[in-house]
Amino acid sequence: QVQLVESGGGLVQPGGSLRLSCAASGSILRLYDMGWYRQAPGKQRELVASIASDGRTTYADSVTGRFTISRDNTNNMVYLQMNSLKPEDTAVYHCNFRPPVAMYWGQGTQVTVSS
Repeated sequence: QVQLVESGGGLVQPGGSLRLSCAASGSILRLYDMGWYRQAPGKQRELVASIASDGRTTYADSVTGRFTISRDNTNNMVYLQMNSLKPEDTAVYHCNFRPPVAMYWGQGTQVTVSS
């Protein structure tokens, strides 16, 4: 059974950086397109970045140039490097397949950008 577990969130000052990790157990990650999603309080969940099985990436306009998604298929990991963080990046970040599969939404990892 597939499990997706996010980690790496925390409290960071504006302009700071964080690296989020997503560990996928019980799957052959390399076969799937993956995405990082976020949900801020009172807002709908949105796709932040995605990476296809062949490595092609896409980004939301709001994070282009600041965030980088990557994957390590050997170790079944997906990463999100977040630089130049802004208060509006504050949210719970989740990884999931793309398109997302409802049963694999996990707890996510909280990212708070505040001075």
